[in-house]
Amino acid sequence: MNSARKNLAVLASGTGSNFRAIAAACRGDDFPARVVCLITDNPEAGAITIAEEYGIAVFTVTPGKKRGHLPEASEQEIVSICRRHQVDLITLAGFMRIIKAPLLDAFPGRILNIHPSLLPSFKGLHAQKQAFDYGVKVAGCSVHFVDSSVDGGSIIIQSAVPVREDDDADSLAARILEQEHRIYPEAIKLFATGRLRIENRRTTILD
Repeated sequence: MNSARKNLAVLASGTGSNFRAIAAACRGDDFPARVVCLITDNPEAGAITIAEEYGIAVFTVTPGKKRGHLPEASEQEIVSICRRHQVDLITLAGFMRIIKAPLLDAFPGRILNIHPSLLPSFKGLHAQKQAFDYGVKVAGCSVHFVDSSVDGGSIIIQSAVPVREDDDADSLAARILEQEHRIYPEAIKLFATGRLRIENRRTTILD
């Protein structure tokens, strides 16, 4: 494997479909990044099985008792794991915890997330259902940098998904997920090749 590739850590809590998309892309000979570890807050996450399939190291951190948050000690443990593995970029793939100062301060501008809406619309949980219930004609997904806000960091890539007359929230979510799998590896590739620049919250893709 090319040693010049950027090292990725993936944080996931659930089934890991975006993790699989990232891991599969990283197997490509010309892809400029590789997954060096999976970190999860859920010892039963489906993502663990995917990591085993791809031969990726797995680490489990204590989730704590507060829903949607991690204890500071667990964030510090994530920082330690990432530093030991010389991680260049952290990617959140269905990680159901809000990232706070320890991780943000240790990896500023080096944490990405994917969200199943066209941000800044429909932040937070169940974004696909939010969009469907609102009655939008176009939904989609966004890859963005992570900052101290919730789903509010600078946007890198978005993909629009038309809402069909025969859609329900589940069918719309399934088609959005297909686009997530497409654009997340693309955003990682842009980061790994140094083609992203942020000015005044706007992310520019360089030629």
